[in-house]
Amino acid sequence: MHENRTTYPKRKSQMYQQLQELPKKYKVLAIIKMGKVRSTQILPLRKTLAGEVEFFSIKDKVAKKAFQELDIPGVRDIAGKLSGQCMFLFTDMSPFKLNVLLAKNKVMMAARGGDLASFDVVVPAKNTGIAPGPMLTEFKEAGISTKIDQGTIWIAKDSTPVKKGEAINEKLASILGKLDIKPVEAGISLSSALEAGLVYAEEEMIIDVEKIRESFSQAHQEAISLSIEAAYVTAENISQVLSKASQSARSVSVESGFMTDETKEQILQKADSQAKAVAGQAKDYTPA
Repeated sequence: MHENRTTYPKRKSQMYQQLQELPKKYKVLAIIKMGKVRSTQILPLRKTLAGEVEFFSIKDKVAKKAFQELDIPGVRDIAGKLSGQCMFLFTDMSPFKLNVLLAKNKVMMAARGGDLASFDVVVPAKNTGIAPGPMLTEFKEAGISTKIDQGTIWIAKDSTPVKKGEAINEKLASILGKLDIKPVEAGISLSSALEAGLVYAEEEMIIDVEKIRESFSQAHQEAISLSIEAAYVTAENISQVLSKASQSARSVSVESGFMTDETKEQILQKADSQAKAVAGQAKDYTPA
């Protein structure tokens, strides 16, 4: 029925047109698969990256059709990776930098059944404001000690119903939601990206910033050490190179007995020590 369609809703036609224009406007086209992403994660990112990234959500079938008509290197390859509901990000920013920014902008979210706790979840002692009833049983099953006071359920003492990395069941997720406790730290990562005709897979865009920073720091220190050893003077190592040269010159002066204002005391101390050693040996000498 729909295959012979010649007209489409105005909004869908506009989105289709935009999806053909945006890849020409920006250097990078990146994709987020929305299967495990919630709208509450996207909204803060829109604000944080406003002016740098343009977000565009559309179903994969429409996107595939729009991309197939584009004469942009790599765009048809990336169209083949589309499935389900996708969020497209258009930007002039490097996909690697974009992925790092997405990883940094994590949000705390309410739990759903089966989610893993991002930290030890502590339910503090307080008045929940919830009327007694079936909820009492749910609190008990979750291991949360309660009492009834002034017509509401009170949490009697601080409780830790789930620890970091453990699964949160549906009943506990419901309780935490009612208590406005958000135990799930959620981030977003790119599933693929296109830049200058190159298509990057998800694993290729993962960057451990701290590890790279440590590697650069180690390489920088090793380079300085090598330049000092080779006496290759730079603005960063000149004081260390001169200090090493001065120490080496002082050692040669003392060893050779060449007196200077800086080394005369050490030379005289050395000579005195050597003289005393010789005198001691002469005193102990017994002619054969």
